[in-house]
Amino acid sequence: MFKSIQTKIVTIFILVILSVVTVIGTFMTTNIVKLYNDEFSVMMEQVFTPALVSELEKSAENGSYDGIWDIISSYIGPLGIDTYRFYSILDAKTGNILCTSDETKSVNMEKSDNIILAMTGKTGNTVNTQKAYMDYAVPIGTDDDTRYIVYVKDTKDEINSITRNVLFILIEALLASVLISILLGFFFGRTITKPIRDLTKSTEHIASGKFDIVSNIKSNDEIGILSDTFNYMSSALQHTVNEMNSEKNKVETILQNMTDGILAFNLSGRLIHINPEAKRLIGRNFYDDLQFDTFFKEVGADISMGNIIYIKQTNKIERETVIGGKVIRFTFAPFNLENKISGIIVMVHDITNQQRLENARREFVANVSHELRTPLTTVKSYAETLMDMPPDDKDIQNRFLATIAAEADRMTRIVKDLLTLSRLDEGQYQMKPFERVNLSELVSDIVEKMFFAAKEKHQELSLSAKKTPVYVMTDRDKLEQVIINIVSNAIKYTHENGKIEISIEKVYKDAYIKVRDNGIGIPKENLPRIFERFYRVDNARSRETGGTGLGLAIAKQIMNQLGGNIVINSTYGEGTDVIISVPL
Repeated sequence: MFKSIQTKIVTIFILVILSVVTVIGTFMTTNIVKLYNDEFSVMMEQVFTPALVSELEKSAENGSYDGIWDIISSYIGPLGIDTYRFYSILDAKTGNILCTSDETKSVNMEKSDNIILAMTGKTGNTVNTQKAYMDYAVPIGTDDDTRYIVYVKDTKDEINSITRNVLFILIEALLASVLISILLGFFFGRTITKPIRDLTKSTEHIASGKFDIVSNIKSNDEIGILSDTFNYMSSALQHTVNEMNSEKNKVETILQNMTDGILAFNLSGRLIHINPEAKRLIGRNFYDDLQFDTFFKEVGADISMGNIIYIKQTNKIERETVIGGKVIRFTFAPFNLENKISGIIVMVHDITNQQRLENARREFVANVSHELRTPLTTVKSYAETLMDMPPDDKDIQNRFLATIAAEADRMTRIVKDLLTLSRLDEGQYQMKPFERVNLSELVSDIVEKMFFAAKEKHQELSLSAKKTPVYVMTDRDKLEQVIINIVSNAIKYTHENGKIEISIEKVYKDAYIKVRDNGIGIPKENLPRIFERFYRVDNARSRETGGTGLGLAIAKQIMNQLGGNIVINSTYGEGTDVIISVPL
């Protein structure tokens, strides 16, 4: 009801005026009535002196009240007899009216306390302000025989009329005062509420983020001081918010562009932040329902919020799991706000490549150990046999020594290939300056060199090339090494009487050398790993042919440095296509 300060001020003004007028009215009417009563009492006492009473008693000795009446009638003025006040002579025994100055007002006149008191011989001069009249009763007679009572009564009509007039005046004054108080209340209220409204609007603008609103209240009072303070607060708040927004933007930019995923959970386990990298790594389409314990239970990470918050751990907590074929590592750390744990930050790392490299490293070490152990075992066994063999068995000794030499050569090739790969990995493999090479001529020379190797297996080795030469800028020796490796693999893994076709084509800015055979082929599941070091589809068959399992890995690295590529397509049991691309 009183939501407005202006209304409250007007109401206070009205209540003050009402209180003041009520107090004044009550005071005035009470004092007027008291004054009228006191005046009546004083007047009666001044008239009914002992001398007058004695004179009245003498007049009553003859047994008639006519003398009394005549004497009282001569005191009409001092008694204030008028239309509101009259006098009567009463019978002291019965209290009945013997004669009166106003027959109308004397009708059904009650026996008041003063009349009863006068009937006992005492003067009835008690004034009761609560009664609707005032009276005064004087007993006339001796002490033992009171015959008459001189009774004066005032109906208070005059004082009631005066009181009503005063009340009417007070009501008129009250109405005028209320009207004036309303006007003054609105005026003074407006001087207070208008600045407050302006400040309220300015506050609303600030709450909505508009800090350019300035309060223009010019005053030397408290409102003016409040306005100046408000403007200072707005400026300081804008500066603070700008700094916070700047820091927030920095943090958001960092989080959004981090190569690692970030998840943030509050103490209730609800997700409060996730960056794009975390979304990509987790691979979910909906994140609003993401809860800490539920999510990490789903992905197989054995952890709950209680493990982090309520159990003190000195080391960082990490969990690894597989999501969508990727190896994901979660690193958990609580974050504090006002020295209290407020939630948990989870770093999400994709360690798939790291895990693959680690596995490859282990497998590589195992493969190197295995590849070197096999010839070393052979060398050691044959050497021990030679030591125990009779010196005259030259044929067996020569055969054993040939085997030892072959195994030593094999170890030399493995070490040489490993050193080559190492130099390729570190970029230390020396390449000759690129030269203009006739690719058609180079491949033709290679086919001619490999012709006898194919002929031994009764294989058909053919070259298909256009008459127009294809020239490329490359390192001739390294490219020749790659092509010979591919063609020799085709001869090794193609059955007798098989067919090997080599073709040269030029497409846009690249030259393509395709080597196709109808050999044993490569199973589909082995193709992704065909360029890994020491990887063989058939280990036993590879060793029989003298392979180290490093040729394709070296060829791939060389082509990368030459700016080209090698792609292998194969169908198991049908054959293999190897495509070597070389930039023109």
